[in-house]
Amino acid sequence: MQWTAENIMILLFAILALGSAIMMITRRSPITSALYLVVNFFAISGIYLMLRSQFVAIIQILVYAGAIMVLFLFVIMLLNLSGEKKFTETLTYKKLSAIILALLLFCSLGITTFFAFMGKFKTLHQNAEVMGTIQSVGKELYTTYSFPFELVSFVLLAAIVGAIVLAQKKFE
Repeated sequence: MQWTAENIMILLFAILALGSAIMMITRRSPITSALYLVVNFFAISGIYLMLRSQFVAIIQILVYAGAIMVLFLFVIMLLNLSGEKKFTETLTYKKLSAIILALLLFCSLGITTFFAFMGKFKTLHQNAEVMGTIQSVGKELYTTYSFPFELVSFVLLAAIVGAIVLAQKKFE
């Protein structure tokens, strides 16, 4: 692997994504966890941008960092989780052994992945620069995959109608 500026940026985004994911699951406050999740979404979007997949990066920001995070924050505010009493936990030998086993598992997974892919992907595919663009995704979506796309839209429409019917029955 050559240390180009692009590879260094991908590595920095990956470290940021991993660090924010760890911080997200270790925080006690749900609001802080949600903010670290936003950082994670932006880091993953940066990785997509560095891999020249602009459409997926933009959708990552719009859908996940925009819509899904707004939904999470509304749920957190509606449940009023900030006023909960914090649980005090002690570090027992079971928790310590679980942490050590998890670290060993992730280390062995990382070593296996590193040696499995070492030297295999030295060059990009010839179509790699065009595969993630909006034009190529739109062309494939509306030509090759038009029937599954329409099928999914009908399933989502049925789910929306079902949710409205259930909500009306609940409020009556």
